[in-house]
Amino acid sequence: MKKLIVLGSTGSIGSQTLDVVRQHPDRFSVVALAAKKSWQHLVKQAREFKVEAIALLDDEAAFRAQEELQDSKIVVLSGRKGVESVATWGEADLVVSSMVGMAGLVPTLKAVQVGRDVALANKESLVVGGPVLMEAVAQNEVQLIPIDSEHSAILQCVTGEDPKSINRLILTASGGPFRTWDKKKLSQARANEALQHPTWEMGAKITIDSATLMNKGFEVLEAYQLFNISLDNVEVWVHPQSIIHSFVEFVDGSTLAQLGPPDMRTPISYALSYPERLPPRWEKLTLELMQGLTFEEPRWKDFPCLEMAYSAGRTGGTMPCVLNAANEVVVELFLKEKILFTDIPRILEKVMNEHTTITGPSLDDILGADDWARGRAREIGRACTKAP
Repeated sequence: MKKLIVLGSTGSIGSQTLDVVRQHPDRFSVVALAAKKSWQHLVKQAREFKVEAIALLDDEAAFRAQEELQDSKIVVLSGRKGVESVATWGEADLVVSSMVGMAGLVPTLKAVQVGRDVALANKESLVVGGPVLMEAVAQNEVQLIPIDSEHSAILQCVTGEDPKSINRLILTASGGPFRTWDKKKLSQARANEALQHPTWEMGAKITIDSATLMNKGFEVLEAYQLFNISLDNVEVWVHPQSIIHSFVEFVDGSTLAQLGPPDMRTPISYALSYPERLPPRWEKLTLELMQGLTFEEPRWKDFPCLEMAYSAGRTGGTMPCVLNAANEVVVELFLKEKILFTDIPRILEKVMNEHTTITGPSLDDILGADDWARGRAREIGRACTKAP
């Protein structure tokens, strides 16, 4: 029986992780959960899985959860320290890191530092603190198993291969809901339209990132860190059907790909049971799904966030952290209809241009750069044209 801790359990990935656990009660148990502020959902999960502890980032939400769980022995913690405590709780075998954004970095790092294997869905941990996290993974001799479908696909293709034999990684992107929109129409895009993803069901933040292609840019940086490959050897192909999740090209010209329906429970299941595989209880690949698969070049000029991610990765140091922090702010502003869709890359570019990069940053340097970038993005955002 593998004991799990799930960070971000009320979000899309966290909820689907618990769905996989429900389908395999003989293989997994859950000892602790954490979320941002969805206390009612978290309390329900805590009771169902009979966990030992929960944590909520939001203090008020934690107080409400504590009141609701007075009749139980479940420990309720709050704030960043509470989430960090949950990440290192008890005798768990695996921590599923699926909190959204920068909030996932320190808890993930804490889990690694106490020797926990991590199933990683929080790509920002690697985008923001890749060198720091990967060094901790090596020092503590733990496994960092990707959950993102693209990186899970790559892992499945390269397992057993000599890392030196890998020539190129190709990540696929759906293109998001605005793939076919012209530049003029993009300037009029509204949040409710951006949230209508054509193939995947995800949380609001990652869905907006998919619409701007920033999500794919972050996945490029994640692949660069996970598989120790040059950014110049990581490419993105737009694949609207989302059936092929990634390609791996080897030095002899051979190329492997991993395929499957766009269902996150497949890579989640693989991460939870790695290196074993569990039988699925959801849709499998069919001949019908394989009809009419297409691929195209990303529209770099119309969706500049993808190139910004590459640029941040090449600069290195604190620049990826700054890009991520500013992006979290502008996505929130766009969701509240405070800025236009096309303001997103404009604000990001300004913040990046103003930042003085710190090379070889410590965790404190990263946290400081994150704080500065958020403040600067808010300032620039207030001066932008508001959405009509």
